Amino acid sequence: SGLVLVKNPHLDLMEEDVLYHLDLGTKTHNLPAMFGDIKFVCVGGSPNRMRAFAQFMQRELGLAGAGEDVADICAGSDRYAMYRAGPVLSISHGMGIPSISIMLHELIKLLHHAKCRDVTIIRIGTSGGLGIEAGSVVITDTAVDSSFQPRFEQVVLDDVVVRSTELDKDLAEELLACSRDIPDFPTLIGHTMCTYDFYEGQGRLDGALCSFSSEKKLEYLRRAYEAGVRNIEMESTAFAALCGLCGLKGESCHFHLL
Repeated sequence: SGLVLVKNPHLDLMEEDVLYHLDLGTKTHNLPAMFGDIKFVCVGGSPNRMRAFAQFMQRELGLAGAGEDVADICAGSDRYAMYRAGPVLSISHGMGIPSISIMLHELIKLLHHAKCRDVTIIRIGTSGGLGIEAGSVVITDTAVDSSFQPRFEQVVLDDVVVRSTELDKDLAEELLACSRDIPDFPTLIGHTMCTYDFYEGQGRLDGALCSFSSEKKLEYLRRAYEAGVRNIEMESTAFAALCGLCGLKGESCHFHLL
């Protein structure tokens, strides 16, 4: 039916579902009226970037008020920021798997309660590139962990739960086709490696701790490249796993800064 799924039977037993970190709820807000016609959700780390993206979408879609400031729907919370431009929702998720996971749980419930249909969700952000030209955009076909495996491992109570991280390959090809109209940014499809840490987890030598040599770092990055990894960031495995389980057509696009 195209509806956004939730995989939690306990929700049906609750009188009210409070989306704490978004400052929204099923009793305090009319979620179908506010969000029922949303078709696209774009998420990224920085609140300021997501506000700028919403303003950009207002201009691109020719909406009333284009060029003016946009209101933060989650202004009552200091955790995330959410903006709307017509059928497009723009939301920040912070840095790392824990932060994006909290936001996605509540976003998915929001879309479910709002009875949204056929929603496409895209993560847009920056990343470290691997063997690609600076300024390139990597469209993720599969998110992999630090062992280059397409999986998201999470400890639930005392069980290790493993979930798939495949993203929508048709959407990836569609985005790649769209990129041909924007020649300023070389664009490619590749694996995105997700780590739990910005410094040692990504092989950086400039953190407060470093337990490996520069030679070991280079050998690891060579193996990552041979496994198909083209960029490294900190959210993609959780993003892919949650979107896939809840019936969201998802993709992840990253701009390689350096």
